[in-house]
Amino acid sequence: MKSFLPILVVAFLVATIALPVPRPTVSASPKATADTLKQLEGEFMKAAIEKGSAGYMSYYSDDSVELPSGAPVIAGKANIAQGMSFLDDKNNRLIWTPVGADISASADLGYTYGTYEFHSKDKSGKPTVEYGKYTSIWKKQPDGSWKIALDMGNASPEPKK
Repeated sequence: MKSFLPILVVAFLVATIALPVPRPTVSASPKATADTLKQLEGEFMKAAIEKGSAGYMSYYSDDSVELPSGAPVIAGKANIAQGMSFLDDKNNRLIWTPVGADISASADLGYTYGTYEFHSKDKSGKPTVEYGKYTSIWKKQPDGSWKIALDMGNASPEPKK
């Protein structure tokens, strides 16, 4: 009986190596596209409208950079957040529309650009609108989410109707 056990063990090892064993396949997550980034822009704006500065900043990476028009570079999410409290005022509304987008061949870096409107009230309570254009650089994070790595905007004249 004892001589049969080593033969059985060897046969089991040979069978395990030689015979194909079905393995579960894991489908890869769909590759991000320019449309993915445009969709993210819509979600980003909705978060800003519904949750103010906290919603807006939730789309920024910790090491993001802001290039504000006519002002110095702001590095880091925490520093950028310090200037975003104006989004918490219900009289203020920032809306934007992506016009274009593209994504790298490796699908881990991309950009969007478009136009924005900032609706607010002046000191007398009269509604005002400021117009501009923006570019956002998006970077895929280690957890698979996409965050803003760099954002910039500048003023534009009112669009022709």
